[in-house]
Amino acid sequence: MQELHVHIEADGADPAVQRLQEPLEAQLSSALQRAAEVIQHDYHGESVEEVSHRLLDIARSSLHPDIANAWLPDEDELRQAAEAIVRDFH
Repeated sequence: MQELHVHIEADGADPAVQRLQEPLEAQLSSALQRAAEVIQHDYHGESVEEVSHRLLDIARSSLHPDIANAWLPDEDELRQAAEAIVRDFH
């Protein structure tokens, strides 16, 4: 499976937000990648929708609660990651 990367749109944001963009993207990407690895290791034929929900739940569980609650990942990208896990299993 390809490496997952989260991108945050910070165009026009103040300098403080822009400084935090890269480390926050790295933290979110790492959490999502780890979630994908956990699911790949423990996949038992779940649907793409179920895998997508698990990806988000597992990734959020490894983040600070404030970050986890504020993170709204791109649904299409999350679904693509879930589809890749299901496809790789078959």
